[in-house]
Amino acid sequence: MKDKLTLFTKYLLDFMFYSGIVVIATLPLSFKFYGRYNTYFRENYYSLCVIFILSGIFAILIIQQLRKMFKTVINDDCFIKENVVSLEKMSTYSFFIAVITACRLFIYLTPAVLIIILVFVIAGLFSKVLAGVFDKAITYKLENDLTI
Repeated sequence: MKDKLTLFTKYLLDFMFYSGIVVIATLPLSFKFYGRYNTYFRENYYSLCVIFILSGIFAILIIQQLRKMFKTVINDDCFIKENVVSLEKMSTYSFFIAVITACRLFIYLTPAVLIIILVFVIAGLFSKVLAGVFDKAITYKLENDLTI
């Protein structure tokens, strides 16, 4: 069961990464098309493009770090310094997404925007804490390896 779940997760992350790149690349065209039907997107086209493209890039960078970390899970070597670095980067990227999304508050305030900001602040904090936990675990692992 673990192998199927592991493979599913790996393929899901790969799909999210590559499809995310396609979505970001086609965003200006998508917003232009949708702007025909929604005046909000037509009137705020450039602002929304910048906000969503920047947020999308940071989201892709988060997925890239997750894919990198997942390779260590597959290799059964999770507690390495590179994963701490990845978690720190993911934390920073999450905070950037929250700040970029907060810029959208000046354009149009919706409950969804506030929720997205909260989710990415929590994700950033969670990644920061998890990086600290992984760092401690690596220290204990190295001390334990030296005593053997």
